[in-house]
Amino acid sequence: MIHRTALVTGASRGIGRACALELAKAGAKVALAARQIDKLEGVAGEIRAAGGEAFVVPMDLSSHDSIKDAFALVARDFGPVSILVNNAAVTRDGLALRMKPADWDSVIQTNLSGTFFCIQQVLSSMVRERWGRIVNVSSVVAESGNAGQANYVASKAGVIGLTKALAQELASRTITVNAVAPGFIDTDMTAVLKDEIKASVLANIPLKRFGTPQDVAAAVRFLCSEEAGYITGHVLDVNGGMYMR
Repeated sequence: MIHRTALVTGASRGIGRACALELAKAGAKVALAARQIDKLEGVAGEIRAAGGEAFVVPMDLSSHDSIKDAFALVARDFGPVSILVNNAAVTRDGLALRMKPADWDSVIQTNLSGTFFCIQQVLSSMVRERWGRIVNVSSVVAESGNAGQANYVASKAGVIGLTKALAQELASRTITVNAVAPGFIDTDMTAVLKDEIKASVLANIPLKRFGTPQDVAAAVRFLCSEEAGYITGHVLDVNGGMYMR
């Protein structure tokens, strides 16, 4: 069981929602962060109905002030965060030749800078406690690349580099930093893709199915557990075999 306070970004839907539910099921108190408060309240309701504790907080990862305010509110009203799951991300796909600076900046700011600034907010309390679990959600494309997603791929590859740097920096304080790299997961983000694209992707997945948010959440829960205390700086692929290093 995980008797700690966790914060999950992007917890209103998809992988983030599944991670929040899984951590709550494992015994954690879970702070739910995202921009859509109404959807967060729905997830919180599910956790409370199952006997868990949940706290809803608005957070916009593109705003440093919003991140600072959200973590301060959680620390004040819900307790210091011992487990951080950085899941929230955005896409602004387009060919590099025509990619607008705003599309590049927004993806890097949210997915990479936002992840770093969230981590920065929990470090003081984790260092004092000499215990912490940080799990960053990257992507299979960070390892394989993907045409038309230069900004997203760069941001998620940056998350892997950030994970490894901080794993070395924080290990002496018994704080582990790991990443999960999902493959093609059946979420709202992928539901809009054309059927022919989905068929092409499926043909390259050895397990012959798309992943579920629960597949990713199970990996995240493990990395947040006491049993994963000797794992840090690792990238756990949850991709059905579509990319093997």
